[in-house]
Amino acid sequence: MQARLIPNEVAPKAYRAVATLSAEVESSGIEPRLLRLIELRASQINGCAFCMHMHARHARKLGEKQERLDVLAGWRESPLFSERERAALAWTEALTLVAQTHAPDAVYEEAVRVLGEVDLVKVTVAIGMINTWNRIAVGFRSIHPVAEG
Repeated sequence: MQARLIPNEVAPKAYRAVATLSAEVESSGIEPRLLRLIELRASQINGCAFCMHMHARHARKLGEKQERLDVLAGWRESPLFSERERAALAWTEALTLVAQTHAPDAVYEEAVRVLGEVDLVKVTVAIGMINTWNRIAVGFRSIHPVAEG
């Protein structure tokens, strides 16, 4: 596989704008491990290997257990996720698949109940951010690093 182009080289100002918003999401106050789960789950749905690779590695560096990463796509059937994580993951799936789900009221109501309005807005922006990165990486066929050995 070969990258189509390197977006930060072709349009650095546009790329920096996305990176700036991404930095704001990172400093929003949402727990870093929860952000990694959101990013990883959206990236799984979008089939973004570059982002899956990056966010799984980052999650492990933050102390995330491999067992939880292994079952993330099946979080509904796993007892390993907290109520807060479940609300955020359900909202992540609803918004990542918004053309299909139309952000159901039940998912919204649970998310706002568990996360509160302020954190729900922050999580929503984080979901939009990772979906933007996924579209950049998938669209331009960004290649994740490959470890030798």
